[in-house]
Amino acid sequence: MHHVDGLTMDGGPPVLLCFSELLEDVLRERPQEADGIDSVIVVDNVPQVGPERLEKLKNVIHKIFSKFGKITNEYYPEADGKTKGYIFLEYAAPTHAVEAVKNADGYKLDKQHTFRVNLFTDFDKYMTISDEWEAPEKQPFKDFGNLRHWLEDPDCRDQYSIIFEAGERTGIFSNDAKEPIVVEERARWTETYVRWSPKGTYLATFHQRGIALWGGEKFKQIQRFSHQGVQLIDFSPCERYVVTFSPLMDTKDDPQAIIIWDVLTGQKKRGFHCENSAHWPIFKWSHDGKFFARMTQDTLSIYETPVRKNTSISAVLDFSWSPGDNIIAFWVPEDKDIPARVTLMQLPSRHEIRVRNLFNVVDCKLHWQKNGDYLCVKVDRTPKGTQGVVTNFEIFRMREKQVPVDVVEMKESIIAFAWEPNGNKFAVLHGESPRINVSFYHVKNNGKIELIKMFDKQQANSIFWSPQGQFLVLAGLRSMNGALAFVDTSDCTMMNIAEHYMASDVEWDPTGRYVVTSVSWWSHKVDNAFWVWTFQGRLLQKNIKDRFCQLLWRPRPPSLLSQEQIKLIKKDLKKYSKIFEQKDRLSQSKASKELVDRRRTMMEEYRKYREAAMQMYQEQRPLRLELRGGVDTDELDSNVDDWEEETIEFFINEEIVPFGDLA
Repeated sequence: MHHVDGLTMDGGPPVLLCFSELLEDVLRERPQEADGIDSVIVVDNVPQVGPERLEKLKNVIHKIFSKFGKITNEYYPEADGKTKGYIFLEYAAPTHAVEAVKNADGYKLDKQHTFRVNLFTDFDKYMTISDEWEAPEKQPFKDFGNLRHWLEDPDCRDQYSIIFEAGERTGIFSNDAKEPIVVEERARWTETYVRWSPKGTYLATFHQRGIALWGGEKFKQIQRFSHQGVQLIDFSPCERYVVTFSPLMDTKDDPQAIIIWDVLTGQKKRGFHCENSAHWPIFKWSHDGKFFARMTQDTLSIYETPVRKNTSISAVLDFSWSPGDNIIAFWVPEDKDIPARVTLMQLPSRHEIRVRNLFNVVDCKLHWQKNGDYLCVKVDRTPKGTQGVVTNFEIFRMREKQVPVDVVEMKESIIAFAWEPNGNKFAVLHGESPRINVSFYHVKNNGKIELIKMFDKQQANSIFWSPQGQFLVLAGLRSMNGALAFVDTSDCTMMNIAEHYMASDVEWDPTGRYVVTSVSWWSHKVDNAFWVWTFQGRLLQKNIKDRFCQLLWRPRPPSLLSQEQIKLIKKDLKKYSKIFEQKDRLSQSKASKELVDRRRTMMEEYRKYREAAMQMYQEQRPLRLELRGGVDTDELDSNVDDWEEETIEFFINEEIVPFGDLA
């Protein structure tokens, strides 16, 4: 009789070896001591209730904690007819328990009860903690590589992300005049869409359980933010904070709909309720990320980072931050005999640097020029004694003393307005189809605003300026069948008129050299593709992708060069132009750089192979001579004296043609 565990064998020594060797792979999978309890969590600070309220409490607990996984068992300890204030929950898998601890610890059920959640297996660890303080171990530095490596591209190629196959695939490409160059491509990288951070450092992807940030040369995961059911995201301009929105997780006493996170640490800074997510982003940031503000029930609330309330202003309908200074513009509607007014306030001093009273106002829209040099307040008015709406453009000159204001009046309906990013011009689309006009205005230094040019009968409903100014695209998107007009505003000439049928989006690259038009599968189910144009309107590529959804250019951070250095480069541009022109000629050759490199590699491999073969051939020469009886057959004309000439004749064909047939 054998004892299975090998302790004894009748008449023999203990047998341990053979079973452990034979069943090594099975024993490796045997349950460990902690298995079974590492799926259990302990929830403390739970309300103490009697039997009449226990079922209601269980329903509330189940609703909160079932978000993290399937609950297989629960235990509510009782004493003196009441629960003890702590409970045990068991999940189907340890990973669910870890997720519950991570997300539910600190959950505020009501004013008196804030949950503390721990793994059951952690209690042994906490019981053995020494009373003496020990210095924490240094955490190893996580090197994600150069987060701005794409700026070091020797050919200065910009990158863009695309989503295609109805969201199943996401790719990052380098833009090239000939064809896109794949940088990274993954399946199911995101569940909805992607967003770049303002300086292009991070790529944000969306998942049911939260947001992931990717970056570096190989797009490694850099940070995660757990926010169940997240739908929207926004970054602060400095990339220090990220704001997420989810309609799922929110309670009266514990705001979770909107969360502000610290990008570097991944920590939650603060949660907010959300009354209405229709106008996103709900938080708007100052240019340096030191302040942010939001509207709640006609009240403007301004906060100072890290998330400290600074001030509140009542009766405000809309606001906007200056892109160049910590100045906030907001407008207040008329109230009985008090006129509407636009206020410019400086922070943190809260000094009102300019107030402009407005009368008979229906609506206001605030438009800042990219550098904050000008503010345009588009005011829709109903003048007394007249019918219909008149639009005034109130232009605030922010860099001049006392901020003077100029006014441009238009009696036609306004379709679109846009400032030149780095200049002092603006464009307006006005009128009604089919008589839609575009007007270009110049804000002059002498206090006047001059109409430069007006083009009539345009098929356009959107204005897209180049990020560098001067050039723009007038686009008739969606219902206007993708009509495109490329305009040079330095002399107001139409460089080209084209069409991308059913185009839904227009995206300029950060340098203003290229512009992309696209038909998204999200808005139109056929002809999904993106086309790449030069800023002059010359079509370079037609890229057709199966169920193409989205293209976003990767932003560039501000230049590190000073204005003096930029001026010096412009002065010596001819010196650099020769180098650039030589590179352009190489790139325009039929064979692409990759093909040329591949051919060079193949040629080098052939040369090495040929040298090795010739060396072997020479080494085998004595053997050949021996095998051929000393006759050298390496050369065709060797041993000519031993040659014999022989003539061979043979009949090929005979054909008889009568002369009569040739007449």
